[in-house]
Amino acid sequence: MDESGLCVSECSRCPALVDSRSRIVNGTGPEDADMLFVGEGPGAQEDSEGEPFVGRSGSVLDDGLRSVGLLREDVRITNCVRCRPPENRDPATEELENCRGYLEREIDLLDPEIIVTLGKVPSEHLLGRSVAVTKEAGSIEEVRIDGMPRRVLLCVHPAATLYDRSQEDTFAEALDRAASLAGIGAGDGGSGQTRLDGF
Repeated sequence: MDESGLCVSECSRCPALVDSRSRIVNGTGPEDADMLFVGEGPGAQEDSEGEPFVGRSGSVLDDGLRSVGLLREDVRITNCVRCRPPENRDPATEELENCRGYLEREIDLLDPEIIVTLGKVPSEHLLGRSVAVTKEAGSIEEVRIDGMPRRVLLCVHPAATLYDRSQEDTFAEALDRAASLAGIGAGDGGSGQTRLDGF
């Protein structure tokens, strides 16, 4: 981890991921963001650019944020695993566990008002149970992460809206609810400004 504790500069815990990655992809966004988005892991484009949620799913996320009065720069975006799994397969249980400490440290340092899981893998990883994301999107659970109670809001993956247009409203409603819970964006009068703007 770097001095802030938010970025991992070296890790060789998962041999398959070390072989398939070109870099470690750390979270991006403010170190005191009220809203944290957690995805599954980097894809090819994320691995290439070194930033989570770029490419088509990143555009969907950016558009969704804008629709609730937020910008990417207002929130923090990270992944369950920081290295690209080969052929974009799901991260293995062991890989998720190997990276869990980094994610918990990021959550602890950030202390967000709300954590939004993007898709099935991060939802199941943080809740510790099987999740029917399409049915449960928009629901909130309080879970203990590294001993601390955290509010987790389940959301479909942005890419789901590209393959199934019916997911667009589900995605938009979950983002709107997250913004309201965090007290930012459209939820505070539509100014698009966060509570931290004065600092």
